[in-house]
Amino acid sequence: MQIRLPTPHPAQLEVLESGRRFRVVACGRRWGKTEVGKREIIEEALAGSGCWWLAPTYGMASQVWRDLKYACRDVPGLMISETEGRLDFPGGGWLAIHSAHLPDNLRGAGLDFVVLDEAAFMEPTVWPEVVRPMLLERKGRALFLSSPKSRNWFWEIYQMGVMNRRSWAHFQFPSSANPLIDPAELENIRLQTAERIYREEYLAEFIEDSGQVFRGIYEAATAPRDAVPAPDGVYVAGLDWGREGDYTAIVVIDAAARQVVALDRFNQVSWALQRGRLKAIHDHWRLRYIWAEANSIGSPNIEALQAEGLPIRPFITTAASKPPLIEALALAIERRELALLPDENLLAELAVYTQERLPAGGFRYTAPSGLHDDLVIALALAYHGIHFTAFPISFA
Repeated sequence: MQIRLPTPHPAQLEVLESGRRFRVVACGRRWGKTEVGKREIIEEALAGSGCWWLAPTYGMASQVWRDLKYACRDVPGLMISETEGRLDFPGGGWLAIHSAHLPDNLRGAGLDFVVLDEAAFMEPTVWPEVVRPMLLERKGRALFLSSPKSRNWFWEIYQMGVMNRRSWAHFQFPSSANPLIDPAELENIRLQTAERIYREEYLAEFIEDSGQVFRGIYEAATAPRDAVPAPDGVYVAGLDWGREGDYTAIVVIDAAARQVVALDRFNQVSWALQRGRLKAIHDHWRLRYIWAEANSIGSPNIEALQAEGLPIRPFITTAASKPPLIEALALAIERRELALLPDENLLAELAVYTQERLPAGGFRYTAPSGLHDDLVIALALAYHGIHFTAFPISFA
């Protein structure tokens, strides 16, 4: 019989060889936490234990289910139930895969061992109200695996490893603890990632904050209010459309000086008048390019402006395209690579803009309910434009 799993690296062995009943592992991206969990749950099931694997979503759970079936495919007498997501091993042990998406559906019989994968992204009630009671009769064990998500319930359970070392153990490993990761690759990511994201995602640090995206915005607000177009200047604009509840926002950046030189924000205005105001800004600053959000109402307006000869380019905002757009702007502000206008509305929008970590590892960026982010998006599009548009000039 062969179980096909990768050989653990030293940091993974440290977790696997710990004898504590409850182990909490905070680790960076690609450290290898899922491999630790898969190895241990297979060993427990082969030894006759009843085991659960919990993941925040069905998508994450189904991937582990495929991996476990493949790893155990040569076990004699293995029984596979696709409907239950369960493997039954010779000797009476078994493991089952579940999603924590609906905690009330997780009630069941007692357990000997459970893996909570990406625990930080589960509801805080899953452990104390659902899983912990299932370990009572058999004095079952638990392995918590996750990258941090600020200081939520996973941070609190991590503190149990600090305070109660008789039954609990805590581990904290950055991504660099995986010897298969090239340090140069991590350094490249660090240079292109906002500090907070890098510390949480790759250094596995628990950061106490409110999810604020942009840091150092008031220190970066050093651009002069009275800038005028230079004869040889290169100017790029970002445009976010709005009509009634939202605003249409336009932000202009001096591509060479890396500073915001103008902005406009308005609503309750017809599309024709909005296009006219944009054209006036274009004529004044002789814009090289205008990057505009193309979703829904943007597309017909972009086509109308292109017909008038404006150098406007569409940007389609999706769950995949928005995070790098926002993160590039956050990094530029944090590192003082972009000077902001000391405009009250712009700074206010930047100050309250928030991020929410998703179970799959990415982020959702948005303004708090009832507030606006039109200037934020326009600024991000303008900054995007000075990096992703070819200019016949070079930057120092």
